[in-house]
Amino acid sequence: MKINGTLYRTIWPSADNMAVEIIDQTRLPHIFTTLRLENMRDAERAIKDMQVRGAPLIGVTGAYGVALAMQHHASDAALQASCDMLLKARPTAVNLRWGVERMRAFLVPLPESERAAAAWQEAARIADEDVEICSSLGEHGSEIIRALYQKKNSTVNILTHCNAGWLATVDWGTALAPIYKAFDAGIPLHVWVDETRPRNQGASLTAWELGQHGVPHTVIADNTGGHLMQHGMVDMAIVGTDRVTAHGDVCNKIGTYLKALAAFDNGVPFYVALPTPTIDWTIQDGVKEIPIEERAQDEVTHISGLCDDGQVRTVQVTPKGSRAANYGFDVTPARLVTALITEKGVVKADAAAMRVLS
Repeated sequence: MKINGTLYRTIWPSADNMAVEIIDQTRLPHIFTTLRLENMRDAERAIKDMQVRGAPLIGVTGAYGVALAMQHHASDAALQASCDMLLKARPTAVNLRWGVERMRAFLVPLPESERAAAAWQEAARIADEDVEICSSLGEHGSEIIRALYQKKNSTVNILTHCNAGWLATVDWGTALAPIYKAFDAGIPLHVWVDETRPRNQGASLTAWELGQHGVPHTVIADNTGGHLMQHGMVDMAIVGTDRVTAHGDVCNKIGTYLKALAAFDNGVPFYVALPTPTIDWTIQDGVKEIPIEERAQDEVTHISGLCDDGQVRTVQVTPKGSRAANYGFDVTPARLVTALITEKGVVKADAAAMRVLS
């Protein structure tokens, strides 16, 4: 995708092939800057501190984290320790486990002398695959938008929650990939962008990248979606996900469940876009079995913004002494999901239909 006319991925090998570079997403939308990750601990910190975020990008960063570790120590013990440490960085996104375990399985049979070079190549291969997957699911999802446009013959209004665009992947995105593909094909559309408290990934990231691409959009408070649906102002909702169960339950950024309920009540199609590695075939019941990350209170109690003097500052929005709960995700039951959009096609969110994806 382009930033001020320049093509970027969200993660890429450094020019000297000794490190990995990323876009620091914690500084967006007001400051665009990149970071250099030189070792596994840098990658772990980037994942934990959400300098990279989004399930697919977390998985790729985990893979590069293993590769960085192998450049310094390539023994069996070092491989085991690095993988175990990276897996603890974020507990909810299954792609992290997928990326790290794929690297582990690939490297274990190799001699120590070959692991560093092989790990670098495998991590790059995983990144390229992510781009291809997201592009493919974007094509499948854009056909849904096209059909809606042909039916109403006017602008298609799409609601999304959190950021599931190219910033959440290596490129293209998940939920936003169909939007970009449809927009590039000339289909008139408009995106309602949930602000997505407490970290405001919608207001700060989705709005920013849609603006970079020229896609018409409007930022809304998280509680506005139901009102828009009641008044026929939303034609479809589409979100990404950090984990999908074998039965089609969807774990995504906190607040997704409420949007799905509102969509169901108002007859608005509710789609979830995901690469198939995001499916956790070992889990059946999302509400009971998916671990929900609880993050620091200050993400709720404090907020950052651009001041009139051009400086980005953080202020407290709650009374001193008030506690805050910060659950990062919720689970939307499969019965509320119209369909899953994947690189292999669009399928219903139920165990029988999803067998074609395994």
